[in-house]
Amino acid sequence: MNILAFDTCFAACSAAALSFDPGASAPDRLHGLFEPMATGHAERLVAMIGEVMVGAGLAFADLDRIAVTNGPGSFTGTRISVAAARALALSFSVDVVAVSSLAVMAEQAARYLASEPNATHLSGLNGASLLIAVDARRGEVYAQQFRTSGADPITAPLLLPARDAAALGDGPLIVAGSGAEAVVEAANILGRRAAAHLPGLLPDARVMCHLAATMQPGSGVVKPLYLRPADAKPQTGKTIERATT
Repeated sequence: MNILAFDTCFAACSAAALSFDPGASAPDRLHGLFEPMATGHAERLVAMIGEVMVGAGLAFADLDRIAVTNGPGSFTGTRISVAAARALALSFSVDVVAVSSLAVMAEQAARYLASEPNATHLSGLNGASLLIAVDARRGEVYAQQFRTSGADPITAPLLLPARDAAALGDGPLIVAGSGAEAVVEAANILGRRAAAHLPGLLPDARVMCHLAATMQPGSGVVKPLYLRPADAKPQTGKTIERATT
């Protein structure tokens, strides 16, 4: 199976191509790129996709599946990746799998936890669930709760004040992402055990490739997951007002 994955939801742009044969003993071939950036995702994504396809030795006609993060994230970033996935799917008749940006981050965090099971900052948190919390500004976070084994969700992706995110579920919390400190601070006020880590965590398409390999494509067109409306508002009170529907 040949999979192309990419993400532009937050402050990074990443793309990866995975080639593997489920019935063979040959090792997987994975080629990926990850670049932090606050802006410029649209300009970089197309070139990055081309680079990883060349690096993996694949043509677009070889693809069996495209994986894309459909949100939550910035309005523009989410729209860029979904539009690119739609265009490629139409051009090459490829199935598309949509993955939550928070699920990709949860898988990355779970791998970190598995590699450091005795880390001091995780002591006393036996039986904890994993909460991905990304700063959404305005005192809110994009949040989703998972089991610590990986991208196994307990809740749907949510947009919540940090205090409400800290109250999700029961038991101790391991919180990862740029909103982790705010959520842990709120959890401590609530008397809940919680620890923050991986504040710089961002979705990585290389991890998304492996998640997509186990998923089934949806039957409809991939749609962006917007948890907050766009900041841009229609003009009113001008000489020519924007049409409304």
